[in-house]
Amino acid sequence: MDMNYQEMIFEFLGGLGIFLFGLKYMGDGLQSAAGDRLKDILDRFTTNPFMGVLAGLLVTVLIQSSSGTTALTVGLVSAGFMTLKQAIGVIMGANIGTTVTAFIIGIDIGAYALPIIAIGAGLLFFFKKRLITALGQVVFGFGSLFFGLELMSGGMKPLRSLEAFHDLTVSMSDNPILGVVIGTIFTVIVQSSSATIGILQELFSEGAITLNAALPVLFGDNIGTTITAVIASIGASISARRAAFVHVLFNIIGTIIFLILLVPFTALISYLQNTLNLNPEMTIAFAHGTFNISNTIIQFPFIAVLAWIVTKIIPGEDEYIDTKPQHLNPTLIEHSPSIALGQAKKELQRMAEFSITGINDAFTYLKTSDKKYADNALQYETGINHLDKKITEYLLAISSKPLSNKERDDFSMIADSIRDIERIGDHMENVVELIDYKINKKVHFSDDASAELKEMHELTAAMLTTSFNAFFENNVELAKDVLSKEDEIDKMERVLRKRHILRLNERLCSGDAGIVYVDIISNLERIADHACNIAEAVISSSEGTTNYYAQ
Repeated sequence: MDMNYQEMIFEFLGGLGIFLFGLKYMGDGLQSAAGDRLKDILDRFTTNPFMGVLAGLLVTVLIQSSSGTTALTVGLVSAGFMTLKQAIGVIMGANIGTTVTAFIIGIDIGAYALPIIAIGAGLLFFFKKRLITALGQVVFGFGSLFFGLELMSGGMKPLRSLEAFHDLTVSMSDNPILGVVIGTIFTVIVQSSSATIGILQELFSEGAITLNAALPVLFGDNIGTTITAVIASIGASISARRAAFVHVLFNIIGTIIFLILLVPFTALISYLQNTLNLNPEMTIAFAHGTFNISNTIIQFPFIAVLAWIVTKIIPGEDEYIDTKPQHLNPTLIEHSPSIALGQAKKELQRMAEFSITGINDAFTYLKTSDKKYADNALQYETGINHLDKKITEYLLAISSKPLSNKERDDFSMIADSIRDIERIGDHMENVVELIDYKINKKVHFSDDASAELKEMHELTAAMLTTSFNAFFENNVELAKDVLSKEDEIDKMERVLRKRHILRLNERLCSGDAGIVYVDIISNLERIADHACNIAEAVISSSEGTTNYYAQ
């Protein structure tokens, strides 16, 4: 008998492992095929909460994980691409999207799991094209998912005759809250509602659990899956923590509603099972789908209320950086290209501010090793890239309109400066990565090296601030002041490199510290070069400039 228990446990745990691997591998394959478009879908289509629901549903179907979608959403809220209300819509959609896995499991193709795995392996190993190998990943993951289920099912067969398990299911039928708690805890452990619902489908199909006991467990599975988003939001911005908490709240409220309506809901599912002649797995899938779709319909009108509740539970000012364009009004392009150009310049000013604050945050990170400053700097870098894309699209639309020679010059200056600021953002990201490396490798700088980096950072930041002031005020004197410092920063770089070599020779500095130090100096010098480019643009266009849009 012991051998049977061992076999049962091994089959169940091994099957669960293969199932989880298949689910993740399939999601990764779909994500790889979709590329960077997932964030784009979430960013572009979440204009209102209803579109957010659809976007959340679509992305979750693609990556096969509501937790994954919620984690992506938490990231977008953190980066200022999405408001809390839009995020709530996406999270509701993610809950509906995750039911697709249960419906897939409801289709009985377990017998063909191994040939499906073979086809997936063939696509993975015999083809080089990225899209085909991504498809191979999806097929292999899909087959593994069913193979894992088959193994789990084998491991769970003896449970029917197990007295203790029979008593537990009877207790769950009598006390639905116990079922909810068991479902929640199990999903928190496994970190995937798709897996625990898959297990529930198999138990129900083996006749080891009744519908009365299974439905509360299903509600608990939906609550348990929210833990991933909560973990993803730890240490994130207040807005991100609120978005994660909405996921928890949404499922808890839904569970309370459905526990109150448990008797009619069980009757409805039982009726659907008999009328549509559903197999046991598909019955649970229908229950899962009905729960999440109804829950979304019920709570959708109260999105503003949910946002208000989480704002009260997690108080504080929104600390995320709003990186969405604020001045790019498309109607101005038709009616007044000249004013539209001024609006593009205002947006460019925000981009410039992001670059200065981001660099300062990166160096605060160097000084304090506080991850918060690294996250801020990277958020600004994301914001710079986002604004770069949006301002460039806006300028492209302006370029087809009739512009005066003066406006053409301004147009060129703005377009060139966008490129410079975008490159400054890249160097800022490089600095953060170098500091990450320094912290991870436990590299220490000497006091001299730290003081030198501080000095060079301050000079670079001052040059950058002056070059932006020169640009936005059309001030040639300030621009000349920036160029006069170019020799100073180049000389400083040469001197600091020499000092670094001396320290290396005297064994005052490790090789790793040297690499990080020299690379940070190099990135600062390049940032200063871009500041000079912006200053030169101001000087070269100084003849006949007017300052009509730099308010």
